[in-house]
Amino acid sequence: MALTQQRRAIYHLLDEANAADGMAAYFAFYHADNRTILRPYPYAAIRAEGYVALSRTGMDLFRPFVTLRLPIHNMQISTDVIYEAIDAGTAVILNAPARYAPLLRALFDIQSEEELSLYRLQANQFEPILNVLVTQDKAPNGLPRFSIRDRENDIIGASATLNWQSPSFAEIGVTTQPGYRRRGWGRSVVSAMANYLLENGRHPPLRCLPN
Repeated sequence: MALTQQRRAIYHLLDEANAADGMAAYFAFYHADNRTILRPYPYAAIRAEGYVALSRTGMDLFRPFVTLRLPIHNMQISTDVIYEAIDAGTAVILNAPARYAPLLRALFDIQSEEELSLYRLQANQFEPILNVLVTQDKAPNGLPRFSIRDRENDIIGASATLNWQSPSFAEIGVTTQPGYRRRGWGRSVVSAMANYLLENGRHPPLRCLPN
């Protein structure tokens, strides 16, 4: 089955307008074809019951980034979805809804785990930070980047880039060099990126640790 057919078979399992599905929708539908392995279940079904996506990213050269959707009300089928997609002993980085946790803990030898809260930034509640030091250019992946450069030392002190981008959502990544923290530079570049996304019809979902 071609990747386009696989994507069509799982389309009903994700809501692209829902922030909770934003990352999974990106990796299922928009990540580069040559870095995506999609495993719908049943494999040849026109309308799948679940799926696993294994994506190669810059996050880790050896472990694929896995997103999935399961018919979690049926533990046996959910188990089959995973076992048919991921070979035993394969190391992965896994992102899944919290309600899948009991099953995933039973099936995987989990080395570390984080439960993140998800927030959606609303345009009518956003107040951008204006900082004349912020400039816009393109990151190596061709997506926009906002940064503040220490011109005296020719160092980018803080930058905001995009980890991924779909038609509805985009995830912001921020880097602030140790010597340039506590200046508000990180907040300024993130604010500039968030404003850019909102102006272009996308929402940046915010993932953070509770408390």
